[in-house]
Amino acid sequence: MSFQKKAAAVAVLCVLGTASLVAGAQTIRVANQGDALSLDPHSLNESLQLSTTANVYETLVGRNKDLSVAPLLATSWKQTSPTVWRFELRKNVQFHDGTPFTADDVLFSFARASGDGSDMKSNTTDIKEVRKVDAHTIEIETKGPFPILPDVITQLMIMSKKWCEENKAVTPVDRRKGIENTASFKANGTGPFRVRERQPNVRTVFTRNPTYWGKIEGNAQEIIFTPIANPATRVAALISGEVDVMEPVPVQDIARVNASPTARVISGPELRTIFLGMDQKRDELLYSSVKGKNPFKDKRVRQAFYQAIDIAGIQRTVMRGASRPTALMVGPGINGWNEAQDKRLPYDVEAAKKLLAEAGYPNGFEVTMNCPNDRYVNDGQICQSVASNLAKIGVKINLAAETKGTYFPKVLRRDTSFYMLGWTPTTYDSHNALTALMACPDDKTGAGQFNLGAYCNPKVDELTKKIQSETDKPKRDAMIKEAFDLHTADVGHLPLHQQTLAWGVSKKVALTQMADNYMPFKWMSIKP
Repeated sequence: MSFQKKAAAVAVLCVLGTASLVAGAQTIRVANQGDALSLDPHSLNESLQLSTTANVYETLVGRNKDLSVAPLLATSWKQTSPTVWRFELRKNVQFHDGTPFTADDVLFSFARASGDGSDMKSNTTDIKEVRKVDAHTIEIETKGPFPILPDVITQLMIMSKKWCEENKAVTPVDRRKGIENTASFKANGTGPFRVRERQPNVRTVFTRNPTYWGKIEGNAQEIIFTPIANPATRVAALISGEVDVMEPVPVQDIARVNASPTARVISGPELRTIFLGMDQKRDELLYSSVKGKNPFKDKRVRQAFYQAIDIAGIQRTVMRGASRPTALMVGPGINGWNEAQDKRLPYDVEAAKKLLAEAGYPNGFEVTMNCPNDRYVNDGQICQSVASNLAKIGVKINLAAETKGTYFPKVLRRDTSFYMLGWTPTTYDSHNALTALMACPDDKTGAGQFNLGAYCNPKVDELTKKIQSETDKPKRDAMIKEAFDLHTADVGHLPLHQQTLAWGVSKKVALTQMADNYMPFKWMSIKP
């Protein structure tokens, strides 16, 4: 380990050590490889971000431990017509500053989430209007029949209209443009925990909300969240007892953690799919040696990249078995996943070389690949392996791996030619992946908001619109299958795998691991 890394590790452990001196018996210290980039619940549609803010802010509809839908700020809901849903709102709920929660906050929050700068637009794409019936009743009208609306809004967190207006936070923090406001650093939700201290990339302290409307199952009074980027330092902090919970555990350290007397690894399948995307829109790539044309517009090039990737090798050497190679943009556990479709094209270097030559690139070309190095499990190493694989067909990858704090703003503004992304359908339904990742991008509606390479097939769009309104499950599943078949035939993206969750947990701590990788503090307890 270099002197700089040693110094960084000592600094992190000093921060943790100082925290432990003041931590009480019911303080749980959580570490992650990265930090939430903002406290604004509408600023970034990313799992760590949403998991963090979901402890402070709440949605109308939430999730149970088994991921089934559950009442939160709405106590009940029903359809009054094929396109209208009525939600009864919970009464006697207060924001952390004491302001009562009402329908006005819901209308404000939905408008904010669908406005400029919001990263949650894709969750509002199919909503025509949100209207107030009375102080504790609202109606949501959709553009067409939309049977999965309650699932879709499980990520739309409700903010205080009054607080946002008073704090000049009426519009979301726009991570793409680097615009900040009060909601970046302060929070005022209705949730079970409050933010007491926020030091971005250093630590965030959450305290139990004494006026919370509901039951908090766990006994945690305080959560101290610390980002620790270095995997070895993170593991050492867990085993030494400096932190109580950390994730992810590097796959090579799982046995070591399980062998320690103080901690264990909780693992399970994750619903997230890791994939690669390519700019298929620009006439010339931003970051490539090819001038005057875009090689990714040619399906043969996309397929060559696909067949040059040794996914079994990545599973074996990089992920050490803790992944499930995939041919689809969704995995098991997501409605619409079809095992028969989930068959990858064969890994075949010679076939890939032939495809490149047929496309006019017999000697390959250079292209920059953007990757995070602190967001997904072994993300940087995966990208290095992909680069090594592609070198065998003459493609030189200029790998730009960076922290997610700079990576996401860059790729989300589509300043990329070739990139990695991970996606968990928040509705646990294939429609979410189709709308967010595979629909032709439309900035007005939010469709294709995370289709960063602008893949576009109008037939897929047509099917996606039918899927959202179809109530007959066999018919709906058949349309999902057809849409996925089209996307696969197009080689619209390069799916890699579903990663396995691995959380390191002190033997003193009890918690619930969910397949969406959310970590609700309200279900966490610690023994004295």
